[in-house]
Amino acid sequence: QVQLVESGGGLVQPGDSLRLSCAASGSIVKINDMAWYRQAPGKQRELVARIFNGFYSDAVKGRFTISQDDAKNMVYLQMNSLKFDDTAVYYCWANVYGWTYGSRDFWGRGTQVTVSS
Repeated sequence: QVQLVESGGGLVQPGDSLRLSCAASGSIVKINDMAWYRQAPGKQRELVARIFNGFYSDAVKGRFTISQDDAKNMVYLQMNSLKFDDTAVYYCWANVYGWTYGSRDFWGRGTQVTVSS
């Protein structure tokens, strides 16, 4: 139905920047909302940033920026001033409307971000 594919993760040092990308494809009529979540080892998955309401978690506010390219069905996460605590698998989420399934949530498989010196 809909596939979300993340890219851009990697190994960086504290203070570095990374830009994550997520491409949505498949039977898409309209993307209602997109967001980035992350899950660190031993922790629950948490919402990092969301397009619909401009939400940012307190942990990333002022350092991360979420943006969307409607024409390309893509969402980005610009991450600046990365910290050790930002180490996690980052997941793309989208709420998508399609003729055959209505409005549904979809998840990507995740991309690893590791901040290490």
